[in-house]
Amino acid sequence: MSGAAGVRELIVEADGGSRGNPGPAGYGAVVLDPVTGEALAEAAEYIGVATNNVAEYKGLLAGLRAARELAPDASVRVRMDSKLVVEQMSGRWKIKHPDMKPLAAEAARIYPPGQVTYEWIPRERNKHADRLANEAMDAGRQGRQWQPSTSRAALDAGAARVAGEATGRGRVTGDTEGVPRVVGDAAAGAARARAALAATASTGTAAPGTASTGTAATSAAATGAAAAGHRPGTADRALDAPRPADAPRPDATAPAPTGGDGSAATPATPSRGWAAPADLGAPATFVLLRHGETALTPEKRFSGSGGSDPELSAAGRRQADAVAAALAARGTVQEIVSSPLLRCRQTALTVAERLGLDVRIDDGLREADFGAWEGLTFAEVQERYPDDLNAWLASPKAAPTGGESFAAVSRRVAAARDRLTERHPGRTVLLVTHVTPIKTLVRLALGAPPEALFRMELSAASLSAVAYYRDGNASVRLLNDTSHLR
Repeated sequence: MSGAAGVRELIVEADGGSRGNPGPAGYGAVVLDPVTGEALAEAAEYIGVATNNVAEYKGLLAGLRAARELAPDASVRVRMDSKLVVEQMSGRWKIKHPDMKPLAAEAARIYPPGQVTYEWIPRERNKHADRLANEAMDAGRQGRQWQPSTSRAALDAGAARVAGEATGRGRVTGDTEGVPRVVGDAAAGAARARAALAATASTGTAAPGTASTGTAATSAAATGAAAAGHRPGTADRALDAPRPADAPRPDATAPAPTGGDGSAATPATPSRGWAAPADLGAPATFVLLRHGETALTPEKRFSGSGGSDPELSAAGRRQADAVAAALAARGTVQEIVSSPLLRCRQTALTVAERLGLDVRIDDGLREADFGAWEGLTFAEVQERYPDDLNAWLASPKAAPTGGESFAAVSRRVAAARDRLTERHPGRTVLLVTHVTPIKTLVRLALGAPPEALFRMELSAASLSAVAYYRDGNASVRLLNDTSHLR
């Protein structure tokens, strides 16, 4: 440490990432001599389950601490590829996330004010810290902590720097690891396997590569997320991707066997099958939030888009606060879209204020119109409209008295789904909506029959999630999670 005496300036490069966001996370930091580019100190650590932003801040803290041990009087130039951290620590962006505030405050205390400056750099110029963070996450996956004696980050960074200088670039470009990062998902691989098996069963012939390639492809998809790099736009933050226009969906609506209206859809076999690339890209992910309670919810009264449009009750507002805190802790939601009905807008705004996001309204997410049944209990409807109720329970094409059928809701919700996945590529979108739209999205993703709507339970303020892949497959990730309410 004494060798750094008299140093006037140090450079800190830091990075952090999460394989799941939140998921297994780690950080890396390196202190550099600004003249020679020599690494004076390195730090890396596996930190368990955390978000990308938490890991990035942890990397910053480690880098600043290492620099202070070397030269507490030096001016420090921090370089990171996290725009969020750089802008927040520079004071240009407000820190709203409760997990970020204490970390930022701690970082600001390591050096006196004015002694540290922040600079954003592209990812390709932050390879040393990036490699350290990945080494830490790799070590964590193996049940151990990162050890400097096993690190190749300095060697690889030095080799890349020399190569860059030799070609006159003056900075590192490309991937110093020499191999592309693989992004995969077990659910997508399993969906392709089912599609291939279905094709085999229907044709009576073996799918190409079933005996060998099939196992390898599924295994690659299952292990890809763990092997993937942690950077945004690859495996973690970019949680959806645009779908090719010609890619069939497994939940695409098809005419019912009775010549119906599309509500009795069955899964369509993806045309690509085993010819699909191993990396399908990140899926479009909808986090589905049912609104909080209203006065009608505990009494189990029909409450759709044709009734009184009730507001959240006191219990519903508490539920909205609880789910907002849970989503803030997860740190994955990037956009919020809500049904136009008041109870959803109130729930969405509570979450939006906590996350620092805006709310968009999409009419396709409104609840079914229950017509004359609005405000009635099931028993009251059974007493007053027995024939209509029996027809409604028997067929998705039957509508409540003066209301909207499940088949009509299915068409409306499917159109909203397609519209929103196209509008928000590369984003994780929170949809604040109602029982029927959420159940419909889950049913369509599973390729389940319409009667499945009556076999799902959705509590007030519960969370569900569905991901949509580029090859047309869908993956139900979560259903009726209420852990944040307990």
